[in-house]
Amino acid sequence: MKVTSAEFIKSAFDRSHWVDDGRPEIAFLGRSNVGKSSLINSLLGRRGLARTSSSPGRTQSINFFLVNEELYFADLPGYGYAKVSKAMRADWGKLAEDYLTHSEELALCVHLVDSRHDPTALDRQLNEWLVANDRRFVVAATKADKLSANELSKSLKTIRKTFDGAEVIAFSAETGRGRDDLWATILRAAADF
Repeated sequence: MKVTSAEFIKSAFDRSHWVDDGRPEIAFLGRSNVGKSSLINSLLGRRGLARTSSSPGRTQSINFFLVNEELYFADLPGYGYAKVSKAMRADWGKLAEDYLTHSEELALCVHLVDSRHDPTALDRQLNEWLVANDRRFVVAATKADKLSANELSKSLKTIRKTFDGAEVIAFSAETGRGRDDLWATILRAAADF
């Protein structure tokens, strides 16, 4: 995919701030610090468009990016550990669930999991929710460059077994591995929207 334009549009803290112009939306979901912003920057070929941080919980809203004037990327708050209050984490969860449940333009969910670790209970819970709510999704196994070929093969097998029947793509923001495959999945979903 040749990205000719990519721009940050807005941060949404509730439904009234969502984008709403009929373009398909691709949501990026995963635990805190799994690499959502790095993956988005890698897909867009831009450094720093989506803000990255070594501190979990940096994204506290849904951040919308317009890509090639054709579709939106929606970077959702991470779940799990974050150095914020339980009340604020609960608000983020409500924000994400509201968006995933009610966005009429949501064409695909990209569920990020860290390839270096087995899927967590929260990863499994999100997967079950996506399946139960009939949301189209793909699993991106991030940080694939951090594992040997043998370790990555075992990790992908575990992820595929955990998320029975899901499409799983090994992804590295560092090397670009999986970038073309993930773009192909995104474009298919946007075309089907």
